[in-house]
Amino acid sequence: MQAVSVIATVLNEAHRVDRLIPSLLALDPPAAEIVIVDGGSIDGTWERLEAAARAHATLRPIRDESCNLRQSAGPIAKGRNVAIAATTSDLIACADVGCTYTRDWLARLVSPLEWKEAEYVLGGSCLDMEDPTVWDLASAPFFGVKLTQEAPSKSCTARSMAFTKALWRRVGGFPESAFFGEDTLFDLQVRRVTRPKFAERAKAIYRPQYTFSFCCHKFAGYSRSDGILGVRFSRLFRNLVRCLAEIAVLVALAWTWIPLAVVAALELYFAFRLDWLFKYTLKPHVLLARLIFSILVPWIVVANQVRGGLTKKNPTNAQNAKA
Repeated sequence: MQAVSVIATVLNEAHRVDRLIPSLLALDPPAAEIVIVDGGSIDGTWERLEAAARAHATLRPIRDESCNLRQSAGPIAKGRNVAIAATTSDLIACADVGCTYTRDWLARLVSPLEWKEAEYVLGGSCLDMEDPTVWDLASAPFFGVKLTQEAPSKSCTARSMAFTKALWRRVGGFPESAFFGEDTLFDLQVRRVTRPKFAERAKAIYRPQYTFSFCCHKFAGYSRSDGILGVRFSRLFRNLVRCLAEIAVLVALAWTWIPLAVVAALELYFAFRLDWLFKYTLKPHVLLARLIFSILVPWIVVANQVRGGLTKKNPTNAQNAKA
């Protein structure tokens, strides 16, 4: 395999970095180097990275305290750009601290780059099915996360993304203008100059461990970021229509139940269409949670995307709150 640099960013994630590093070090063929930028962790993350680097020459941690929300509007994007600038390879693969990776992940992801089939490759992500929470399973489709490695994915998530360094330079790197959604903006920039290739079975194995409240908070953050960035207006419109339809059927109940039946059928479709298509088997309480979250989604999207567009104020997260 041609030399590939794997990059990631971390901030106050000691509880997750111990899962990420072993999976990246076990890649076969191995990465030429693994460059991880720490934005100024104070919870032991940096010390773990230093210890691992002493044992493994290919691991190169970089501490850059400008890569957090106190000093940058887009700390994750800035961290990725710092990491990529420090790499020595012409091919770059992005990983994420919330994930682990199969041994053949890197080979599958960068194969189209090696064969000159593309300059930009997307792998997507799937849930870690060892111990998912109810809300991991319920919310997965709405975050673009699959339930199996086999499910086709067209997600632009930087949890599993590869490109040439020349392409990264050509588009100006990851946009550092917003906290969430930097991979979406990067994807939009890249698609102006080239088309992505979608790699099969090259998904990041994602372990979010969501609770109901954190799941809603995360989705609200992404929606608010869309409003700040001024993207995904078509999704905003679709969800606004769903909100208005739900209000209309409640009003119409005074005269007829038929509109309610129609909207209920549509809500079932929105909630479970991927399960029907790929024949996932979910337990009854997970199905109920999926339906609840599906009904909440349009309200979360509309409220927070509009809020983001009006306030232009970035959300935060637990990692940055500690920094």
